[in-house]
Amino acid sequence: MRLRNALLAATSAIALVLAVPLSANAATGEFRYKYGADDTGALIDPKSRSCIDLPEATAAEPAFAPSNQTGSTATVFLDSGCAGDTYFALRPGGRAGNRLLVRSVVFS
Repeated sequence: MRLRNALLAATSAIALVLAVPLSANAATGEFRYKYGADDTGALIDPKSRSCIDLPEATAAEPAFAPSNQTGSTATVFLDSGCAGDTYFALRPGGRAGNRLLVRSVVFS
């Protein structure tokens, strides 16, 4: 009886380890946005839970029209450093129009 319980526990532990996603700290997919005169930028498999300033977005000219093609929720901010009261959450597969201005993003 003890051998059966031990075998069941070991098998369950192995199944649990294999079920955990390997890229738990990345938002798998692509986050796209526009900047300048309709140029397109992208973040590929961005890191989760840390603020990312969009490299092409400047203080004078923010990026716009974000498209979240990752598997995580993207919260975009008007200010750099994911600061300020102006932010918007984009669910996985969500996109916004040209009027949504962004300078930074954080993924769930």
